[in-house]
Amino acid sequence: MTDTTPAPDAAEPRGIEPTVAEIAEQKQVRLDKRERMLAAGIDAYPVGLPITDTIPAVRERHPDLEPDTATGERAALAGRVVFSRITGKLCFATLQAGDGSRIQVMVSLAEVGDDELARWKEFVDLGDHVFVEGEVITSRRGELSIMVSSWAIAAKAILPLPNLHNELNEETRVRQRYLDLIVREQARKTVRARALAVASLRRTFADHGYLEVETPMLQTMHGGASARPFTTHSNAFDTELFLRIAPELFLKRAVVGGIERVFEINRNFRNEGADSTHSPEFAMLEAYQAYGDYHQMADLTQEMIQSAAAAISGSHVVTWADGTEYDLGGEWDRLSMYDSLSAAAGVEITPETPMAELKRLADAVDIEIDHPLPGKYVEELWEHFVKGDLVRPTFVMDFPVDTSPLVREHRSLPGRVEKWDLYVRGFELATAYSELVDPVIQRERFVAQATLAAGGDPEAMRLDEAFLTALEHGMPPSGGMGMGIDRLLMALTGLGIRETILFPLVK
Repeated sequence: MTDTTPAPDAAEPRGIEPTVAEIAEQKQVRLDKRERMLAAGIDAYPVGLPITDTIPAVRERHPDLEPDTATGERAALAGRVVFSRITGKLCFATLQAGDGSRIQVMVSLAEVGDDELARWKEFVDLGDHVFVEGEVITSRRGELSIMVSSWAIAAKAILPLPNLHNELNEETRVRQRYLDLIVREQARKTVRARALAVASLRRTFADHGYLEVETPMLQTMHGGASARPFTTHSNAFDTELFLRIAPELFLKRAVVGGIERVFEINRNFRNEGADSTHSPEFAMLEAYQAYGDYHQMADLTQEMIQSAAAAISGSHVVTWADGTEYDLGGEWDRLSMYDSLSAAAGVEITPETPMAELKRLADAVDIEIDHPLPGKYVEELWEHFVKGDLVRPTFVMDFPVDTSPLVREHRSLPGRVEKWDLYVRGFELATAYSELVDPVIQRERFVAQATLAAGGDPEAMRLDEAFLTALEHGMPPSGGMGMGIDRLLMALTGLGIRETILFPLVK
């Protein structure tokens, strides 16, 4: 058998990307080929093909064949042409499956005849999806191949692929993710990792008796978090609506109704800035457990993340895209916000620390903040003095009461609430509360939020009478947690948020 190593198409030389004019020229050439195919009665986009196999399955069945082997086994499969070389009586191509696995195909005069070989040479381009049927063999160098007996175009590509030997720039990766998935293994790995992680989360919830529900994304009242909403208008109801910023208030209604362990994985929308850890549209997990508290939610969250890491990497040690190893194993630290801030700042800071002293400390370290709540200063000071030193996954416990309107006050520490934020890789990954279930106190907190909103705070919550009515019917003591799915993938892969979202929002 003749052997070859597939090489890039001559029209797209190594290291050189085609210009806009060259791409336009190639597009016209391919459109002309499509017309000639149709004129010859060849379907450029057939509705069905007699596929019996896949590239990964064939490779799995034949992992270690000796060179120059004819197996006698026949396979009929399809893939995208990513490399091609044409010679006189024999053409070589490499087909790629969606998972990135590849197989060489050989189209020889002896097997397919003059007409079919000529058609291959005339019609097949890089990027085309091609169906082939033939014997599974190995070349003289041991490369697993299909000796083609028959073939067909499965889908004609009108635009050429980018140069497979050049890295795609970030702009192309996020705007044309389909190209990223075709040419870059890390992009495919990230999609698979996300699917494995989400499946693992659902398994953990199922193991703990949680039910998955769906709550409204269009809401008449935004709430459940401090964030600026997107607004829209319903023609059917002739009313202003909001894209949800959090599912919290509806999930709590479910707990009131007796769904005592409930969770949702779905989209949130916040009309705010976008950076390496924030996206206006993002996937969110929230869960609530009746008769639980924030300590139990910390245990559950650690278990979920460690199980997701094991689902992806086989252990609690994950390897990021840059090769760095990060250990998510063991018991994670639980750190008091006020105590750790006091130790790092060298001065005792408590919920009773006067606003003037907090402002003085902020000014001394050049923190620019103008906010009526002392708790905002405490959180900003904590981020300045403590956050950067966190390496291992850490639960930061017991936040200021005035910045947490939906959280129960601490059972033994006045001026604090039973809330934690989980920091992994230096960013906030998850948060949890011992939930505020007293409808009288909740109303007071909502009124305080409404005052902030009236004063111009676009992130403040509104007074939600429908939620308060549900709460007045009695909600059991509960723990609740929320975690960004995109950020979970950041922690597990070391990538930025625009890489972990398959199709991120771009201008």
